[in-house]
Amino acid sequence: MPIEAAAPVEDLAGADQEFLYTLNFGPQHPATHTTLRLILTLDGETIVKAVPDIGYLHSGFEKLGEDLDFNQYVTIVDRMNYISPVANEVAWHHTIEKLIGIEITPRCKYIRTILAELARISDHLLCVGAAALDLGALTAFLYAFNAREKVYNIIESTAGQRFHPSYTRVGGLMADISDDVVDLIRDFVKTFPKVHADIVRLLNRNRIFIDRTKGIGVLSKEDAINTSCSGPVARASGVVRDLRKDEPYLAYKELAGSFKIVCGKGGDCYNRYLVRMGEMLESWKIIHAAVENLPTGPVNVDLNDKLTIPDKSATYRSIEGLIQHFELFMWNRRWETPTEEVYGAHETANGELGFYVVADGGGKAFRARTRPPSFIHFAVFPMMMEGHQISDVPAVLGSLNIIAAELDR
Repeated sequence: MPIEAAAPVEDLAGADQEFLYTLNFGPQHPATHTTLRLILTLDGETIVKAVPDIGYLHSGFEKLGEDLDFNQYVTIVDRMNYISPVANEVAWHHTIEKLIGIEITPRCKYIRTILAELARISDHLLCVGAAALDLGALTAFLYAFNAREKVYNIIESTAGQRFHPSYTRVGGLMADISDDVVDLIRDFVKTFPKVHADIVRLLNRNRIFIDRTKGIGVLSKEDAINTSCSGPVARASGVVRDLRKDEPYLAYKELAGSFKIVCGKGGDCYNRYLVRMGEMLESWKIIHAAVENLPTGPVNVDLNDKLTIPDKSATYRSIEGLIQHFELFMWNRRWETPTEEVYGAHETANGELGFYVVADGGGKAFRARTRPPSFIHFAVFPMMMEGHQISDVPAVLGSLNIIAAELDR
């Protein structure tokens, strides 16, 4: 990483040396080329100022939401937080169903809840494993990825794709889950506690890991609230807020007794790690309760509502199904929506993921915006890094779990 020209001391208050140095930090791996760059102003090894430099991905995610219809856009939200894509899908279609006024079926609620919690565990496993890897602990990374493979197997058996499933639809799902998928979920429920225990034994009392994370990147409760932090980042600072409890959606109201909100007090990297580890166990409890109480019945709302895509048998064998299929795919038909503005949010792995949609009565959004948690948390990063060492940057970045695709939309 090249060292650029030194900055005069007069430009920065509080500096007591003649020169400060500017260091470009990042990218860390090929997927973050120019999307996750930090400009550090250094006094020796101490960080005086840290400026995140984003805006080179040019994904156009939000603008695409104004060109694609409500079902087509699910392929785009998959790619925002690509670590837990199915959670993005559930949040997006929750917002559209809130706009249209759809009440999805009980079975659909439970299946979406199960998939959202599997996505949370997968996301937390990657965060914890990669954060440990950044500090030199390879084994925890391997433990985490072995478990994530089982989650991917479930997603692949459910939707036909491992990485970008595009499984949800307006008013329901692409297809119901099979008995084989239920067996895979039960197997995951059975084996996950051992994986979790292995990571706990490896890291929770590891002297090096604790020294590198405890007291590092402290975010106070007041600052977490004032800077709009959410999810594990806020809860590690003592903010007791979780949309699954505070504003229940899907099946969380029925499963409220199956889990609790995990919070910390210190607000440092170690507390953020502990909160994520605790949340994985709570998600495991939710999945266990949901799969054993999975309702029967359809996964899509009634076809008479003209809101869901008919299955192949209805499309091929009935004129009503064929007409409805065409109605939902023709560019000048699709859904009839109220001319309104709506905001819908879910508690995803990194915090509050929200979608804001302006509808003009047509089958696609007139305006579509998203509130991604990573963008909020990356904005807090400079405040957290002042006074720390260069070696603390990977620890703090890893604890925030910044997803580059959520930064430049």
